[in-house]
Amino acid sequence: MDVYMTRNMGELIKGNPYVGRGIVIGKSDNGKSAVTAYFIMGRSANSRNRIFTIRDGEVFTEPFDASKVEDPSLIIYAAVRSIDNRLIVTNGDQTDTIYDGLRSGKTMSEALLSREFEPDAPNLTPRISGVVSFEGGDFTYEMSILKSADREGSACSRYTFSYPSLAGTGHFIHTYVTDGNPLPTFQGEPERTRIPSDIDEFTEEIWNNLDKDNRISLYVRYIDLATGEAEERLINKNIQEV
Repeated sequence: MDVYMTRNMGELIKGNPYVGRGIVIGKSDNGKSAVTAYFIMGRSANSRNRIFTIRDGEVFTEPFDASKVEDPSLIIYAAVRSIDNRLIVTNGDQTDTIYDGLRSGKTMSEALLSREFEPDAPNLTPRISGVVSFEGGDFTYEMSILKSADREGSACSRYTFSYPSLAGTGHFIHTYVTDGNPLPTFQGEPERTRIPSDIDEFTEEIWNNLDKDNRISLYVRYIDLATGEAEERLINKNIQEV
């Protein structure tokens, strides 16, 4: 097995009915951009009743139809926020936990000591997070997963992965292996994936290979390392199909 194999995102997700929520962080092929992507999927009516919105450079999940919201606690949150020279992306309200922690001088891992996996038994959905740190015209990034240590959810296992930025290389972490009851939690290290230079190519590759029935929303951001300017793409299935 080649541990340095870098596969396209399409290869990693095509044919998989449910990888849940996913985060990708890395550097574009041409070495010019810091790249982040976040997507959500949904099986229940409550989970599917969502869209992404952008407000002041931050990304939020919001209900598509507010009258149909059953439980907002695990589906409505800030997914992408910035503080100083760092960009935060997560699959839940731990975005704010990390933001507050960084502001007070903590690391991502230290900030997340106050959090655990989601209280949605029997799935016990992991909390996945990433922080991109910019310095000197380049960046490094960390990814984290908090997941249950057993079927009962009696304790939390915590994993943090730290990466340099390498042109054309990114890492992909997601909440579930695939569909199931209960849903099987992501295992192992974040998967290596290729990051193309073109934002539209990358956006289409992810969206077109996510399961058509379960995909909900996708957000992609390319940040020019030379200028700091951001280019972004946003797809909401609910708005597309209206």
